[in-house]
Amino acid sequence: MGEHTVTSFDDELNEIDRLIRDMGDLAGAMVAAATRSLIETDAPLAQRVISDDAVMDARQRELDERAITLIAKRQPMAQDLRSVVGAIRMAADLERIGDLAKNIAKRVNAVGEGATPRKLSHSIEAMAQMVMEQVALVISAYEARNAEGLITLRADDENIDIQYTAVFRELLTYMMEDPRNITGCTHLLFCAKNLERIGDHVTNIAENAYYIATGRQLPLHRPKHDETSVQG
Repeated sequence: MGEHTVTSFDDELNEIDRLIRDMGDLAGAMVAAATRSLIETDAPLAQRVISDDAVMDARQRELDERAITLIAKRQPMAQDLRSVVGAIRMAADLERIGDLAKNIAKRVNAVGEGATPRKLSHSIEAMAQMVMEQVALVISAYEARNAEGLITLRADDENIDIQYTAVFRELLTYMMEDPRNITGCTHLLFCAKNLERIGDHVTNIAENAYYIATGRQLPLHRPKHDETSVQG
């Protein structure tokens, strides 16, 4: 965005950008820690993720307050208004990513205590890596106002859906082979679903970031390849 005559206006807009970047960094770290705690059955690490959710909530509140104050004081127009309103929307999606990471962390003890072999947790590790990469990339593309990169990121959610379907099928097979796996695999299925939902929030962020960068909306339709609803 261009510079304004009032330097403090630029400072306020840059501060909102910084908060989005901080929330993006925290969201990625929470997903990474939640996944590692699940795979390693690390209860203290899981608890740290749960605690970090309060930090994420506080950052969203700070961003909302700054954005509302800026709108009231500066009455921004055109690209500036898009930037502020888009940031509020992106912050809501980042906060939800934090919630979903917390939900994964909350299941760590249940998975670790069940009869399910720990190796089954690794079936979602590749999916988690994809999701973490998407979170990092969407924030980078937003900061760079990289419209083409944001279009690509939105389309790449299809790969996460495909991976989720594969994880669903694998865990369902384990449950059918040995009833002792049902409880642990059910928890893992919820964890995988949370990761798939994080991917959906990344696409929402990409759409809002694209609107900020270009002033145009992406088409409503986007590929969805979660085939779990037709299993069995």
